Amino acid sequence: MPTALIAALAGLVGTAGVAGAAYASHGGDPRLLGIAAGMTLLHAPALLALAAFAARAGSLSLLTAALWLVGLFLFGGDLVSRAVWGTRLFASAAPAGGLLLMAGWLSLVPLGWITARRQ
Repeated sequence: MPTALIAALAGLVGTAGVAGAAYASHGGDPRLLGIAAGMTLLHAPALLALAAFAARAGSLSLLTAALWLVGLFLFGGDLVSRAVWGTRLFASAAPAGGLLLMAGWLSLVPLGWITARRQ
């Protein structure tokens, strides 16, 4: 179950990244939208790789995916909100999202260790 869910979410994240890049190149604020699109496109294949890992890693892979997804929503969502509507999601949304993204990457440390121990 986690594998299919994470893979499906990777597809949605990748689609959002391509859409953001297209919007940035067709009149949106390329600085803010480009950063949001880049972060999203970077995490789409990472989520896909995590999906391949999830069968062996268990619930910790869901934690990593959740941290990345919420972090992307807050970080990228705040940048997109500023570019499109001229307002933030809420104060410190982007920094909070960035911290969650970093926490997701750090969660790969025990994930890799646990998976290696199980092999």
